[in-house]
Amino acid sequence: MPGKFCVSLTCAKDDADRATVAFVVANAAVGSEQETIVFLSTEGVRLGVAGYADDIEETGFAPLRELIANFAAAGGTIYVCSPCFKKRNLDETKLVAGAKIVGGAKLVEFLAGGAPCISY
Repeated sequence: MPGKFCVSLTCAKDDADRATVAFVVANAAVGSEQETIVFLSTEGVRLGVAGYADDIEETGFAPLRELIANFAAAGGTIYVCSPCFKKRNLDETKLVAGAKIVGGAKLVEFLAGGAPCISY
């Protein structure tokens, strides 16, 4: 039975290196048959909006838009912090594939069984 794995991400264009590596790790986890979520909070919620990551490319890595799309296509789920999203007045109708706006309780529910979580 596959396990669970969480990647918590608090940055976006303000630290493109961390944002990119977070999705590299998330893709590795989902590729290893782990039920994987990426939890986007604070500035990271911007990555939940379609088109935002289109121009983010770090040397040595696939473009972030591809990493996000590949993660969703492989069955990964992106949890987007509801209060953080609302604070930034972002558009809920323009979420990337695999993204869901959730409250903190949803993250706690996922982690409560002992799922490991790495933060960027």
